Amino acid sequence: MKILVTGGAGFIGSAVIRHIINNTQDTVVNVDKLTYAGNLESLSEIENSDRYAFEHADICDARAMAHIFTKHQPHAVMHLAAESHVDRSITGPSAFIETNIMGTYVLLEAAREYWSKLNETRKSAFRFHHVSTDEVYGDLPHPGEVPPGAELPLFTELTPYAPSSPYSSSKASSDLLVRAWRRTYGLPCVVTNCSNNYGPYHFPEKLIPLMILNALAGKPLPVYGNGEQIRDWLYVEDHARALYKVVTEGKNGETYNIGGHNERKNIDVVKTICTILDDVIVNKPEGIESFSQLITYVVDRPGHDLRYAIDATKIKNDLGWVPQETFESGIAKTVHWYLNNKEWWQRVMDGSYAGERLGLSK
Repeated sequence: MKILVTGGAGFIGSAVIRHIINNTQDTVVNVDKLTYAGNLESLSEIENSDRYAFEHADICDARAMAHIFTKHQPHAVMHLAAESHVDRSITGPSAFIETNIMGTYVLLEAAREYWSKLNETRKSAFRFHHVSTDEVYGDLPHPGEVPPGAELPLFTELTPYAPSSPYSSSKASSDLLVRAWRRTYGLPCVVTNCSNNYGPYHFPEKLIPLMILNALAGKPLPVYGNGEQIRDWLYVEDHARALYKVVTEGKNGETYNIGGHNERKNIDVVKTICTILDDVIVNKPEGIESFSQLITYVVDRPGHDLRYAIDATKIKNDLGWVPQETFESGIAKTVHWYLNNKEWWQRVMDGSYAGERLGLSK
């Protein structure tokens, strides 16, 4: 099986590609524009595989997408390319509209044109797998807002969309485009909506790697508002396993929610990281006895959702997937990965990898 993965140099995309190359006999074509968060060094362990190919291209480029489909003749598409940072979407929403909505449209059209010319066997087996987020659902009641003893609600595949940010609105729009292309044109599609990912190779602007690296540098650990926002944390390698399950075994037209069963307050996530670092870092920054001293509360961002939580019953019952990592095991692995892979994140932080990526240096 040959799978075309968009955004394969990103955090989740690279985990998917590593999983496929290391654990299956399938072939992967990685299509990535290599924006600021795209890092081919996240794929160094598999880049020389004869089952891996890289295409440097923008999903908004219709001519390039058509050429890639014709050249590689994929059996399936896993569409992960997206702008994904909420803060960036608030200060600069246009990139999110362009990539997440227009890029998905261009990719759908390229896939539809390619798929329409396949023989009937290849046509029926083809899948367009669109990878999305639980943020399209908006937010859920916080425990303090629910009567004592009442069951806390979860996002299901039938939860209405109510996105709060430009990012989540753009992802909701792309989800709806995929559904429309299936309904109108018959393109075989599946959609997945995942909770917050974390793990190795995560770009340092996101909460968990930002806290780890700021702590190591003795910098403030900025926590929005009171830190009571709740997220369901999903270890990225568990997510990669789930995504491969869906693209190979998922039913055409279905949506599958993927969650880690690990609801945690943001402030508790930060404190857990501090506790792990306290235990393993002997020589702390000057004046610091515990990394929790660096926690700083900052003004909350506009429209900040209070709580996300996924009901992943459907993917468990239909496809047999459950997460392998608890939050405790996953966060420990993540912290130790950053401690042991300083060269990777230093090159991201100081911009040296970006320069090489853009051909500005060797």
